[in-house]
Amino acid sequence: MFEIKPVPAKVLRNRLRFDGTKFYFLSQELRFPNGTEGERQYIVHPGGAIVVPMDDQGRYICIRQYRFAIGAYIYEFPAGTLEPGETPLTTVQRELPEETGLTASQWDDLGQFYLAPGYSDEVMYLYLARGLTTLAQQPPGDEDEDITVIAMTTEELMTRMATGMDFDAKSIACFWRVQHYLANL
Repeated sequence: MFEIKPVPAKVLRNRLRFDGTKFYFLSQELRFPNGTEGERQYIVHPGGAIVVPMDDQGRYICIRQYRFAIGAYIYEFPAGTLEPGETPLTTVQRELPEETGLTASQWDDLGQFYLAPGYSDEVMYLYLARGLTTLAQQPPGDEDEDITVIAMTTEELMTRMATGMDFDAKSIACFWRVQHYLANL
């Protein structure tokens, strides 16, 4: 597998611009590996994890969630931010029941990827969840989340993802990584 080998820039000065609940915004004066200097800003994020749940009929379990930044509902796979001391697997094992009312008996680790390296250091960890079962009692979710759970076939997902903006990019990328993984089992 391809591995990124960091070549860090030398930090000349740090300035915290914003300190939020899940991430912070940092401004840095840097000396880059090629010797030039410049200022860059980026979001420092603890990382996230996403799960692609697949039921025994081969349907994918998606959520339709309101996203305030775009003022619209979009389809996604369940995901969440890593909490302090939490592993990516623990994150998806927490998020799947919270967002869908489901749990899984099989968790396949499908690697990780940078979400938006132009302005954030966030790494997303991807899991495929199979052997789904419905929980007898729904765990409490986040109060501010407006979520509907929807099952879609591979064909339905491919059509939706190819023809509109109703899916986020991380879910599209993860769907195709899962397709590749399943084709090579």
